[in-house]
Amino acid sequence: MGHPNGNGYYPPPPSQMGYGRPPPPQQYMSGSAPSIRAPLPRNDTMVPGPSPGMSRPVTKAIDVNQPPYTKEYIDQYRNRLKGDPDPETHFAFAKYLIEAAKKVGAGAKDQRAVRKYRDQLIAESLKVIKRLATTGETYPEAQFFLANCYGTGMLGLETDHEKAYHMYLQAARNNHPQACYRVAVCNELGAGTKRDYSRALAFYRKASTLGDTAAMYKLAMSLLTGNLGGGKNPKDALTWLRRAAEQADEDNPHALHELGLIYEKAKENGLVIPDDAYAKELFTRAAQLGHPPSQFKLGHCYEFGTLTCAVDPKRSIAWYSKAAQKGDAEAELALSGWYLTGSEGVLEQNDTEAYLWAQKAARKGLDKAEYAVGYYTEMGIGAKQDMETARRWYMRAAGQRHPRAMQRLTEMKNGQMQGRRQQRPTRQQANDEGCTIM
Repeated sequence: MGHPNGNGYYPPPPSQMGYGRPPPPQQYMSGSAPSIRAPLPRNDTMVPGPSPGMSRPVTKAIDVNQPPYTKEYIDQYRNRLKGDPDPETHFAFAKYLIEAAKKVGAGAKDQRAVRKYRDQLIAESLKVIKRLATTGETYPEAQFFLANCYGTGMLGLETDHEKAYHMYLQAARNNHPQACYRVAVCNELGAGTKRDYSRALAFYRKASTLGDTAAMYKLAMSLLTGNLGGGKNPKDALTWLRRAAEQADEDNPHALHELGLIYEKAKENGLVIPDDAYAKELFTRAAQLGHPPSQFKLGHCYEFGTLTCAVDPKRSIAWYSKAAQKGDAEAELALSGWYLTGSEGVLEQNDTEAYLWAQKAARKGLDKAEYAVGYYTEMGIGAKQDMETARRWYMRAAGQRHPRAMQRLTEMKNGQMQGRRQQRPTRQQANDEGCTIM
């Protein structure tokens, strides 16, 4: 099975901002900025001992990970920062103000005044972030955050991809790994700047050197396919792919899957020594991180007994279901095939479910699913028999050069009509009809 996107993952097109990381994409507010570390006021942490005969008031300690969102605390926090030169502390305060603007005054009666106060907090936060990003010894985290704001229109800023790119570039020059990745993406897509593949490749490499996992994957795929014009270098590609796989997480499982494909097809590509067990391990790690293509792959392995997996309908259906729940069209079609035949003691046969799962996949443009829906409709499986509707689905599949759909249209043109199947198809017959993944 090839990569779901052919030559590897590509960021979204310019119409979708071009600032996202591999699917599922990270939010602009997460992962890039330090956690809020609000310093505690001295009188909260160091209370002088009481004089003889006097009681000492006890002040409740404040959890710095969950600071209160009140005007009093905001004022105290602001006053404590006066004279503090640490940009990280000021950036943490700016992010605290953004959170405070969402929560302060929630139970107040005068919500009009609350809204005005919240707007003031956002304005103050933006002022602090702009100062940190553009004046004096600039702070790269603030530059990256401000770039995200321009890219998404956050904090009331007008969306401006050119300004976003400029700020990403400033942060990248300060060796911010994620900013380097974003600069590469912008150059690859032509978002906020002209399209420049060589510059994109250079920044993917810089981001990779700085430890950015997504950049390592993109660099590896570029070296593997030569898609950015830098030529192919399989040896370096494997090095970066392995490094990305070592750092894989829920946001970046792609290298695990791609490395699994390389080991699965080792006899064809000659890049590594064939190792089915290791390929299965890589797919399993990616699947456990929630990567739908890997979940589908495991479903296929347990269905047909490949990559050292024993045939196990229960596991196959379970992995297909996980991928289908995330909208993977191949997995949806595979579930259709299982419902078409059922599995004794595991899944009850259900024509309606078979039709509906195939329809979900077909609506995503999967040619095999379009053919399957045409077949179901022609045979009256899970839906009312309707030759004209079947013909339309076959035409959609044939438009993608699906061979069985093209053949069936020719047969129908010549007056060869099939009529409803009288016997329940076996699992092999379901495969032969193209209703499951081949």
